Parts: sequence; C-alpha cells; structure tokens
Amino acid sequence: MPDMSDPPNTPKRASERVPIRGTLHGDIMVFEPLLVTEVSTKGASIETSFPMQIDSLHDVRLTLGDVSVVLKGRVAHSHVGEINRDIVTYHTGIEFVEPSAPVLSVLTTFLEELKASRATAPTPADALKMRVGRLSGTEVF
Repeated sequence: MPDMSDPPNTPKRASERVPIRGTLHGDIMVFEPLLVTEVSTKGASIETSFPMQIDSLHDVRLTLGDVSVVLKGRVAHSHVGEINRDIVTYHTGIEFVEPSAPVLSVLTTFLEELKASRATAPTPADALKMRVGRLSGTEVF
C-alpha cells in the first residue's frame, strides 16, 4: 500500500508525523454563536443551543461595538433554560479568567459607554407611552 502521508506535489513537512498505534483522543475548538444576556468585567451570562461542562475553559469572542476581544472563560454553571418544541436553550455563567489589561480596558470602556447611553435614553415604557401619545393625538409625558 502506498504511503499517503505526503501526497505528490506537496512540500515536505518541517517535522515528521509519527503514526499512532491504538487510539489518541483530542478535541477541536470551534466558535459557535451564543447570545450574551449580561456582561461585566468578571464574567457573562450566555445562552447557547448546547450544554457546557462545568469548570471547562473556553475562548470567548465578544464583539463590543466595533471591537472584538477574546477572553478565556471558565464555565461556572450551566443548565437547561427553555425547551420549545425541539429547541433547547442552555443558560450558562462564564467567569473570565485573568483577562489581559488591554482586553479589560476595552471591556470596561464598552460597559461605561453602554451604561451612559442608557442613562440618557428613555426607558422602554417611556418610549411606548410617547409612541401611544403620538398615535392618539395626545402627548403623554
């Protein structure tokens, strides 16, 4: 049987691959979409379509406005949140593990800007009252 480890017309590898006799298990990291429901500088509450193992470590990529950061996170808790027909949603708490100073700075700035924008914006109930007031022809304050 021909050796298929180096197909024709491919450059030679920098290091030799050693065949495994028996079984060697591994895992691969794949970024999966998730919904962040709450976030702080210490961690986040997330929703996923899959369960997460308690105390497992994950790289979590967050898009904070126009900046993306990657934090190492430890699963603090995870449980079934909702079951709708065939769709299960899991609620998970992630604790950030030793975020770097630059990442922590970006996250802190994002959270401060988010809180400031909410302090000046009307609450959903106020916004609803203003819309209802305009539709009915009377202003509600």
